[in-house]
Amino acid sequence: MAFGFVYCSRALLSHFKASVARKKSKVSPVQASNRIVAIDVLEPHPCFPSVDQSSLTQLVKGKNLDQLAQFDGVEGVASALETNVESGIHADDEDILRRQEAFGRNTYQKPPTKGFFKFVWEALKDPTILILMVCAGLSLGFGMKEHGPKEGWYDGGSIFVAVFLVISVSAVSNFRQNRQFDKLSNVSNNIQVEVVRDGRRQHISVYSIVVGDVICLKIGDQVPADGLFLDGQWLRVDESSMTGERDHVEVNRSHNPFLFSGTKVADGYARMLVTSVGMNTMWGEMMSTISRDTDEQTPLQARLNKLTSSIGKVGLAVAFLVLLVLLIRYFTGNTEDENGNTEFNGSKTKADDIINAVVGIVAAAVTIVVVAIPEGLPLAVTLTLAYSMKRMMADQAMVRKLSACETMGSATTICTDKTGTLTLNQMKVTKFWLGQESMEGRSSTSIKENVLEFLHQGVGLNTTGSVYRTTSGSDIEFSGSPTEKAILSWAVLELNMDMEKMKEGCRILHVEAFNSEKKRSGVLMKKNADDTVHVHWKGAAEMILAMCSQYYDPTGEIKALDDTERSRFDRLIQGMAASSLRCIAFAHKQVQETAEDDKIDDKCLTLLGLVGLKDPCRPGVKKAVEDCQYAGVNIKMITGDNVFTARAIATECGILKPNEDMNSGAVVEGVEFRNYTPEERMEKVDKICVMARSSPFDKLLMVQCLKQKGHVVAVTGDGTNDAPALKEADIGLSMGIQGTEVAKQSSDIVILDDNFASVATVLRWGRCVYNNIQKFIQFQLTVNVAALVINFVAAVSAGEVPLTAVQLLWVNLIMDTLGALALSTERPTKELMNKKPVGRTGPLITNIMWRNLLAQALYQIAVLLTLQFGGEEIFGVNAKVRDTLIFNTFVLCQVFNEFNARKLEKKNVFEGIHKNKLFLGIIGITVILQVVMVEFLKKFANTERLNWGQWGVCIGFAAVSWPIGWLVKYIPVPETPFFSLLKWQKLKYMYRR
Repeated sequence: MAFGFVYCSRALLSHFKASVARKKSKVSPVQASNRIVAIDVLEPHPCFPSVDQSSLTQLVKGKNLDQLAQFDGVEGVASALETNVESGIHADDEDILRRQEAFGRNTYQKPPTKGFFKFVWEALKDPTILILMVCAGLSLGFGMKEHGPKEGWYDGGSIFVAVFLVISVSAVSNFRQNRQFDKLSNVSNNIQVEVVRDGRRQHISVYSIVVGDVICLKIGDQVPADGLFLDGQWLRVDESSMTGERDHVEVNRSHNPFLFSGTKVADGYARMLVTSVGMNTMWGEMMSTISRDTDEQTPLQARLNKLTSSIGKVGLAVAFLVLLVLLIRYFTGNTEDENGNTEFNGSKTKADDIINAVVGIVAAAVTIVVVAIPEGLPLAVTLTLAYSMKRMMADQAMVRKLSACETMGSATTICTDKTGTLTLNQMKVTKFWLGQESMEGRSSTSIKENVLEFLHQGVGLNTTGSVYRTTSGSDIEFSGSPTEKAILSWAVLELNMDMEKMKEGCRILHVEAFNSEKKRSGVLMKKNADDTVHVHWKGAAEMILAMCSQYYDPTGEIKALDDTERSRFDRLIQGMAASSLRCIAFAHKQVQETAEDDKIDDKCLTLLGLVGLKDPCRPGVKKAVEDCQYAGVNIKMITGDNVFTARAIATECGILKPNEDMNSGAVVEGVEFRNYTPEERMEKVDKICVMARSSPFDKLLMVQCLKQKGHVVAVTGDGTNDAPALKEADIGLSMGIQGTEVAKQSSDIVILDDNFASVATVLRWGRCVYNNIQKFIQFQLTVNVAALVINFVAAVSAGEVPLTAVQLLWVNLIMDTLGALALSTERPTKELMNKKPVGRTGPLITNIMWRNLLAQALYQIAVLLTLQFGGEEIFGVNAKVRDTLIFNTFVLCQVFNEFNARKLEKKNVFEGIHKNKLFLGIIGITVILQVVMVEFLKKFANTERLNWGQWGVCIGFAAVSWPIGWLVKYIPVPETPFFSLLKWQKLKYMYRR
């Protein structure tokens, strides 16, 4: 039979491989290739007769300047693609469609994801499952030989069915989780890109980009397609993702106008013309061969695998002892069959009977191992993470890295930005000072003409934003960062700036882009009318003020900026900052044109004016901060704004108490913090609540100090320069709206609405994940302890295992899969934020959990051993009914104990149960299936039908676990883990000796 089984299996496998090979031979070479490449299109598309995709692809890939010259430069390529370099493509549906037909879509062909049967195969590779299947095969063969096909298949067949159920549920769970991660991956890859279409800047999905589009790039952006540089300033690109080289590459019109998809903008800004998209780009070719690894193991999963391994070793030891005891009892003639006859009579016993008995004993021992090894623990983590990731998406948090879900639950400190996170990021100019006079309520006509012209130039030329007027001229759209939009809006609507007219009368010679270190941006420009050259600077008020030696008053007169005047301006800036305003200053200087245009003069400037921008706090942010502080999590605000603005906002949000100031060490400036000695930083870092005028390096330094002190640190960031801090932190939180692509890719979680309240929600979900895992561990270990003790004691004393292989596999299914599903989908509760954070070294199994599980396990052991040794006399039943009572009571105990596991500390375990429909559904399914197992699958489950009274007894015994669970929670337990106390006592004893 064994030979026939192996031969048939090999024949079937051979046939399957041959059929797959035939199918593969019918697939085209392009489909069959592991590396998907673009097909060269040699003939131009009828819509674009003067250019074909092949030449465009080779032009950029080969960085071929000669070929570009044949096209008459970038403008020639744009003309061939029917693109206006200023206003972009027409972008009507017909234009987009023909471009997609001619040059393809901006999507990549990914390698196929794992199919369902791949997960089935992985589940089949579990050693214990393989041993069980071998035992089932042998049992099936010998059973059919002894009792015939009609009756002999029950034992082996039932084990096969049980194993099939366990494998199926495991495979389905893993398959669904894999699909969930794929969906989240698609969402995270769908970034928004700024393009110019019909003369208007707008944001579109990266997948909607077509060849011929004009794309606007700024610091932190990922280049979304291959293309050519149109115009811009100081563009530096990080091509390490393509070439591996860390040095930034300069991109310009003359020497290197080529841009590649997947690279990142490190500095400057520019506009580019798209020449290739999707599979025709180098990035597309590379991405088509890379599959996303969804087998990432989180720290909690690693800890659970250790726990599983330890429990598994105990289970193996118990199973081995049971196997040894049962084999000794069998071969010494101490076991009897159903008719009371001795099973082993030496040489009189048939070989088939001996093998059948040994197979049954081995199957029982292996099944004990299956129940003892809590393989449901990693599954529970996977289910919890998959469920929480899906729910967190609805709560405006997209998880990019699995481990962040659980790590966030242990966070002890959150370092947050101010702008857009604590505030709404809806900037508006509310104050304007010209010289030392407030211009509030005055019209632009009251400003001297030359000063007004300089202000127009300083706002309109020194900006990364833009102004778009509709054809009617009635509607005006502003684009750019919130700060840029607010200043442009103020200049256009209140100072009557005509941006297009002004740009036509000037020529930009050089630009120094805004830098978070220097907190300023500058422009060198030339007026066409008189060929005069001017410098304009804009930035943080105190930074610009330090660069000035004189200022304009409202009459247009230039006055010297002596120490007295400077101190007055300082008080003016501090007054605006104390009112939670962001202060921006404008400065100007006329210079001589030189050949050296790469350096903009920043000395002896003339101050043009000051503006104060109001950015109100987000509604609900104070409550979110209070919730985090109540939960034992410290909130630190790290901002680039000046110390007065930072202190005002921090006090408004509740981060800073009204009596805390710089003297108490709660508020510091970045430069002060970075100049501390390492010892001083470590001493003062815990006290700091606000760090103002900070650079990204200061943020990184603070994260490193906090981690060295044992804190679990979460950091929010939105800029390219925040990437080191986001990577260094235990949990990096990037901003979905204002965050650059570099920041998002360096982070673990993306906060989609940029709201601090969502950060608090992520903290709550992180604690929920950890709490749900602990619930399941308590539930599972209760079953493990009870099942191992009952089987071991019964095997040693009575020579039989009361729970058969099929019954134990059913318990395993309830416990591992259905239990994990029921307990891992509990939603966060308010109580989770009443506890202190777990931190790095918190125990996985707390004293509270040990108390709960030991009480339930001891009760179950007592009841089941009483039934095992006195059940027949107490209830007047035979051995078969007694074993059914044991099985039924054991399963129902787990069902009732599942309710106890919902709350580790609270006595009311039914609170909020009506909200968790899945939990109630799983309990219902478990009970129905148990009734079917006992009443209708007698031969499959090796049970006998029970009457109403016997069912009542089983339910009564199981229901007692509720009052026990309630009473045991009155027993106080120390916070220090038991094992730590034992180690301490051992050390004390050794010390005394």
